[in-house]
Amino acid sequence: MTTALITGATAGIGAAFARRLAAGSASQAGGLGGGHNLVLVARDTKRLQEQATELHDRHGIEAEVLTADLSEDDGIAAVEERLADRKNPIDLLVNNAGFGNKGRFLEVSMADELMMLKVHCEAVLRLTAAAAEAMRERGRGGVVNVASVAAFVPRGTYGASKSWVVQFTQGAARDLAGSGVRLMALCPGFVRTEFHERAGMGTDNVPRWMWLDADKLVAAALSDLERGKTVSIPDPRYKALMGVAKLVPRRLLGGVGSRAGRKYGPQ
Repeated sequence: MTTALITGATAGIGAAFARRLAAGSASQAGGLGGGHNLVLVARDTKRLQEQATELHDRHGIEAEVLTADLSEDDGIAAVEERLADRKNPIDLLVNNAGFGNKGRFLEVSMADELMMLKVHCEAVLRLTAAAAEAMRERGRGGVVNVASVAAFVPRGTYGASKSWVVQFTQGAARDLAGSGVRLMALCPGFVRTEFHERAGMGTDNVPRWMWLDADKLVAAALSDLERGKTVSIPDPRYKALMGVAKLVPRRLLGGVGSRAGRKYGPQ
């Protein structure tokens, strides 16, 4: 049985990935087969243990718990070590951990801005490298790096960090072409998760039609991974919006991003 490691696994998109991969579907698991064992990564040990027990009891898979804070070097190193384990290999890595900051540039502390870069960029770089190296040796594997449609709109550190995730993933996918290792940046829009509540962000001004279902999003993302896409915008509405965004001058997009604050966020 194959094994998937998911960061930020206890809620939102990460939890949806865990449910889908544990349940298994050959057509909806990135071509890696159905019924994955899981390594669940997050900061809250109690929630991880409850999640692991539920997924094991419901689907009969093995769910390993790894408590790690990806804003700290020790946390990143612990996950790197697990990804590098050749005796218990990881077949699919989902880099989902992330967060938002409430406020515009200079309204957010520099410590919080740097923490965001640590989690969204450094952790993604290091974990992708650890996973891809082991996967390349075996000639198979997949990495999904969760970005955001905010990557395509000028809007502060969050958007910039997610833009980096998209560019990095595309470049790494090109460099690893033919190795059997597939990489994809997942770019969702608004998803009903704990993301906005944790960041203290209101969502009353977000139209109902812009909200996505996490489980449907994950199913579409895994299908895109199976088809070999390197960037996935898993909803026709957001594909259309991003198509229009390409035609709008960057200075106007920046104004839209500022009025929206920091309320885009997938996790």
